[in-house]
Amino acid sequence: MNRTNAAESAGANLLALRSHNTALVLDLLRTAGEEGISRLELAERTGLTPQAVSKITARLRGEGLAAEAGRRASTGGKPRTVLRLVPDAGHAVGVHLDRDELRAVLVDLTGAVVAQRRAPLDLGAGAEAVLEGVRREVAGLVGGGAVPRLAEGVLGVGVALPGPLDHGRGVLHRVTGFPEWDGFPLRDALARRLGMPVVVDKDTNAAALGLAVGEGVGRDVGSFAYLHLGTGLGAGLVIGGAVHRGARTGAGEFGHQVVQLDGPPCTCGGRGCIEALCLAAVADGDLDAAARVLGAGAANLVGLLDIDLVLLGGRTVAGAPEAFVRGVTRVLADRARREGAATVPVRVAPGGERGVAEGAAQLLLAPLFGRAES
Repeated sequence: MNRTNAAESAGANLLALRSHNTALVLDLLRTAGEEGISRLELAERTGLTPQAVSKITARLRGEGLAAEAGRRASTGGKPRTVLRLVPDAGHAVGVHLDRDELRAVLVDLTGAVVAQRRAPLDLGAGAEAVLEGVRREVAGLVGGGAVPRLAEGVLGVGVALPGPLDHGRGVLHRVTGFPEWDGFPLRDALARRLGMPVVVDKDTNAAALGLAVGEGVGRDVGSFAYLHLGTGLGAGLVIGGAVHRGARTGAGEFGHQVVQLDGPPCTCGGRGCIEALCLAAVADGDLDAAARVLGAGAANLVGLLDIDLVLLGGRTVAGAPEAFVRGVTRVLADRARREGAATVPVRVAPGGERGVAEGAAQLLLAPLFGRAES
């Protein structure tokens, strides 16, 4: 079987790889990278028998998902064959629908971005315009001018946008500032338009998922908050290594906590919300004030959830990362001094402005590697 046919066969079978044991093996192949990992090591680290590992890896090789990466000397006996994941055996698309622009990425099985697109978007232009915009950008990513069938190696499309929404059913609620979306079945409508599986989640949850499964963040700390400041303000929460969405995907509506009674009106219909205060300060060019407001909200989260790390992201943060890290850190440090505790660290989230789109792609990839609850 040539490489193209192997990739197409793998794409057709990827969504069927739901068994816990297969996911364990795939995740270890993924994290091993180009150096690979032996069957004996896979058995030791998964707790599976060597026979079970051999069956799983044989199937993965037959489907083009795993390949030999050479041989490694052993302490006794013949050298061990080392296996690795084949990154281009399958791909996923991640789409970030912001209020005024669309970002889309095509990633391989490791999550590495292999193509990306960006286009203006008016989230208030109506469902037909938004759906067509997504179709056009997905088609541009996968090539050929038309969306391919799943059998051609694309698992599906993860879509992230402002909430609130129902992650399980893929139905939007009253998206802040765009009440006309209330009750719209975005997941099913897009799946029909694209002809492939679609998963929908809040932008902050998608970004948090990407950070939780990526290298260097989720594996270093058990709990963190990702604060996204762009055209709006929200939070993605990772607690105990898993994204916390809440029973109704309502967790993380960070921007609409009231911090000033009878304060300025907010697009959510309330007054004195942290989002309204923060965005007003940004509009006035007072980034120090915006960072203090963001810090006050971050301090509330730290106090409520006892998290280990605060990560900042979004378009506005990307424009002045040092100012926001400095300002939020100062507020958290003041709180820590009052309580006699250590200051929770604040960092800019890796991934930049495409972090939400990359996280959206992980809505498709994470389940393959046993990270569906991440």
